[in-house]
Amino acid sequence: MCGIVGIVGKTPVNQYLYDGLTVLQHRGQDAAGIVTIHDNTFRLRKGNGLVKDVFHTRHMMRLQGNIGIGHVRYPTAGTSSSSEAQPFYANSPYGISLAHNGNLTNAEELKCWLNTEARRHVNTTSDSELLLNILGHELQQSKNITLTPDDVFTAISNVHKRVRGAYATVALIVGYGMVAFRDPNGIRPLAFGKRETENGIEYMIASESVALDACSFEFVRDVAPGEAIFFSENGQIHSQQCSENPVYSPCIFEFVYFARPDSTMDKMSVYASRVEMGTKLGEKIAKEWEDLDIDVVIPIPETSCDIALQIAQQLDLPYRQGFVKNRYIGRTFIMPGQEQRKKSVRQKLNAIGTEFKGKNVLLVDDSIVRGTTSEQIIDMARASGAKKVYFASAAPEVRFPNVYGIDMPSANELIAHGRDVEDVCHLIGADKLIFQSIEDLVAAVKTGNPDIKRFDTSVFDGVYVTNDIDSAYLEKLDAMRNNNNKETSDKNADSVIDMHNEGAE
Repeated sequence: MCGIVGIVGKTPVNQYLYDGLTVLQHRGQDAAGIVTIHDNTFRLRKGNGLVKDVFHTRHMMRLQGNIGIGHVRYPTAGTSSSSEAQPFYANSPYGISLAHNGNLTNAEELKCWLNTEARRHVNTTSDSELLLNILGHELQQSKNITLTPDDVFTAISNVHKRVRGAYATVALIVGYGMVAFRDPNGIRPLAFGKRETENGIEYMIASESVALDACSFEFVRDVAPGEAIFFSENGQIHSQQCSENPVYSPCIFEFVYFARPDSTMDKMSVYASRVEMGTKLGEKIAKEWEDLDIDVVIPIPETSCDIALQIAQQLDLPYRQGFVKNRYIGRTFIMPGQEQRKKSVRQKLNAIGTEFKGKNVLLVDDSIVRGTTSEQIIDMARASGAKKVYFASAAPEVRFPNVYGIDMPSANELIAHGRDVEDVCHLIGADKLIFQSIEDLVAAVKTGNPDIKRFDTSVFDGVYVTNDIDSAYLEKLDAMRNNNNKETSDKNADSVIDMHNEGAE
């Protein structure tokens, strides 16, 4: 999962890009980058780390220009490398820089085509660089000396025909402007806004509406699935549907976990969706657990706080904050590497003993993915004196890999894969476990926009909206992941040996 921003302004945009990325930091903590255009030249700064650590005063001063894009990244393959940081750029044609949120499901096929047919070299393993080069190739097919909006839309139409998967994208074209486009299923979110200044109207693109708010831009609307919006450097705006069969299928896990509660995506409030998740899960608990002696409802901060409060109200039980979160530790779900996640849970949360001692507690979390965090938190509750620990998940069982940009590529890492609720309950050490039903989850989220007929719920039901995923694909993905993890472990071991050798010398 990543976060993207783009601004076409009338004055320097570097500070606003920085501010937009800062409020999207929850979408990726591995790397950050900004590209601006000044005097028809790209100004680029990117690197591993948080936004505040990648950009210093000297970098911001060099990022001149009234148009630019930015990106925050977390690694979908479970590894981190500075070469994968975005935005990427290509000098031909025109000069293009691109940032992308999502994942392409036919990346291997596209890489082969780029090498043999388009004769374009890809220097990293990032599918975002693939997307950049495919867009560049399609733009190069224009016969016009000067690029027109129609040329841009034709190129993106051809990108849609060639590329499969999830992609919310923003790109700069030197001398022309900025274009934003979204895959035909609208899996990843993308919004745009505007603001009027004394110098004229400025436009902004962002993964979530909260970034528009932070930069004082007025939300206009979401970019539609398959749509492209072109913003010229002089402030003109053009839009066109570039897909033949667009179908709204937003990722429901955005509402469960990733997005900020103060964001609205595809006309659906994240906060309202989570409150409704709590209502429906509370009703299910009251119906199926009427014999349980729960004393208190405690959220696992902080995504589940709104959900847990609503459950407590439904059950007419006390709501307490039993865990204190260290806000300087990143989100454990999106950290690369299982060992790092295990270590970070204890650093991230600390229990308030008085809220647990001698009580039967109901812990509420947004979801259970690998189970590592849940198991450790239940152990913490028991160590703090809880008599019984019940556990409720606001999402259904995560049983299948995600192939659209979330770090769930291996079914073997998912605790609910091939197991029933009782098995999972035993493995995480809970006295009782309950999951939200997929029907209730969908109903909770679509309350804000009944026009949405379908969500991507593939991690729960194994139904992939792009219709191009089979068992062979998942097995190959799993093998690639295992190989990448082995290579990373070998590199880490080599680094330790090198350090020991240096010390000996």
